[in-house]
Amino acid sequence: MNWFHRIWKEFREFAIKGNAIDLAVAVIIGGAFSPIVNSLVNDVIMPPIGLLTGGVDFRDFFIQLNQRDHIYQTLAEAKTAHAVTLNAGLFFNTVINFLIVGFTVFLLVRGFNKLKHPTHAPVSKDCPACTMTIPIKATRCPHCTTELAARAEV
Repeated sequence: MNWFHRIWKEFREFAIKGNAIDLAVAVIIGGAFSPIVNSLVNDVIMPPIGLLTGGVDFRDFFIQLNQRDHIYQTLAEAKTAHAVTLNAGLFFNTVINFLIVGFTVFLLVRGFNKLKHPTHAPVSKDCPACTMTIPIKATRCPHCTTELAARAEV
């Protein structure tokens, strides 16, 4: 029974730390974000790409693998007839969705990391002669009196 209590304690610590809650929130937001990305790809990005490629609707870009005696115009027709198709257009849309979601998540994580660890301009530097820490704007080291190059103001 000792192992059960140990596992239960670890689980409680995991749940209380917020990891489980953070994960649940991420899944919910990700689920809500998915239709937005799908709309962005299908309604905003793909129409101009289709226009540039001569009016090709990538949702209906497929390769029919069987029933060559009948050529289907749309993917919906082919699926209704149970034709075997290679759906390259849907795959292309999914890849674009993935790239958009991946890039958005990258930007969000990057932004959160900057909020957690803001970058500040340095306030001190080391004297090249005696290696003592001195103010960044110092032009002479107070420890060894070495003349320092003036810092260019930005």
